[in-house]
Amino acid sequence: MSEANTLLMHPSRSVGADLQAWIKVGGGEGLLAALANAGNIINTLRDANLAGMGGAGFPSWRKWEAAAAATGSKGDKYIVCNGNEDEPGTFKDRYLLAHTPHQVIEGMLIAAAAIGANHVVLYINPHQTESIAAVSAAITQWQGSGLMGKLESFLGKPVHLKLVQTSGRYIGGEETAVVSWLDGGFPFPRRKPPYPAESGVDGQPTLINNTETFANVPHILRNGAEWYRNLGKGEASGTKLYSLSGDVLNPGLYELPMGTTLHDLIFVHGGGMLEGRAFKAVFTGGPSNTLLTAADLDVPLDFASVRARHSSLGTGAMIVISEGTSVVRKVAEYVEFFATNSCGQCPPCKGGTFQLARLLNRIDSGVSTEDDLRALQSLCRLLPGSGRCALIDGAVTVTQSSMRTFPQEYGLESEEAQ
Repeated sequence: MSEANTLLMHPSRSVGADLQAWIKVGGGEGLLAALANAGNIINTLRDANLAGMGGAGFPSWRKWEAAAAATGSKGDKYIVCNGNEDEPGTFKDRYLLAHTPHQVIEGMLIAAAAIGANHVVLYINPHQTESIAAVSAAITQWQGSGLMGKLESFLGKPVHLKLVQTSGRYIGGEETAVVSWLDGGFPFPRRKPPYPAESGVDGQPTLINNTETFANVPHILRNGAEWYRNLGKGEASGTKLYSLSGDVLNPGLYELPMGTTLHDLIFVHGGGMLEGRAFKAVFTGGPSNTLLTAADLDVPLDFASVRARHSSLGTGAMIVISEGTSVVRKVAEYVEFFATNSCGQCPPCKGGTFQLARLLNRIDSGVSTEDDLRALQSLCRLLPGSGRCALIDGAVTVTQSSMRTFPQEYGLESEEAQ
């Protein structure tokens, strides 16, 4: 960790799953502040400009507001922490769950107070055994605690706090697939609307947020919206966990001000490139987004600034590659990942990702024809929007971006790659 401030990492390094240790460093204060003025919780998140940290950067308060306004036929509401994290290059959520589960749980309990939820579920990938052990121990300590008692008194009903292991499939992290799995079905995404905030688990209003999003909430309620906004750089608010990997000297998880430049993440905090290697590009937000090159090293790593470069911050994963690395080879690997992890219910997605991967492998191996290139370009035009979730769109996005950014590696002229 580098330059960790007191928001997420620093106060919790020695806390682990010990609730009393968490309370000694200020844990619980956010929940108590929330209970003292529950009607202002969502406004505080709005004023803090807290974004969802699961990929899209959608304003968190909008989801919370929708879930608070919704009414369930059974009087139940659900809070779900999405800890499925299974995409290559992303490893922030598992760290939070394994090393500081109490701030995540406290954030979820604040959400329960905000929307009137009585079911709180931590949805965690079964491959993350350290996270599961830590969260299980933390849940035991919260159950029957004084803080939980105060929340239940406020809500006027018991709060059911539990851990559910996900299917372990990448697609299981899509929010409607989360709902399907928690309802006892296969993790198939479905069309929206209705959104989970309206009709989610058991048909009841359900608020689903990423692990990192919930981890921010106790600190915002404890310290205030202005404090959180001031942690960011420029127009950005708060901090961000950046998962840095690839051809850098010091790969790892870095909590830095939102808006830290790509250059500083790689060359200051990450120690620069491996010896003898020159920077070539970075896959931003994981493998389902676009590539940035040396011309983009000045970009502030916040949702709006990266979007302005026609890319996406996503989960904050940054996979760095050096000169000499085949972009086509890396893209083929990532598209193969999507093909393997397609749930199969949408034929254009299952067949399309397979065909994309096949064509990319042919191009990488040097046996492709002009027809292969044209077929690849045609698929990239036809496939977007053909699935019930964004999996196929992500596979197309990274393929198109690589063709546009490095057309010579595909044997294309620049204008052909547009």
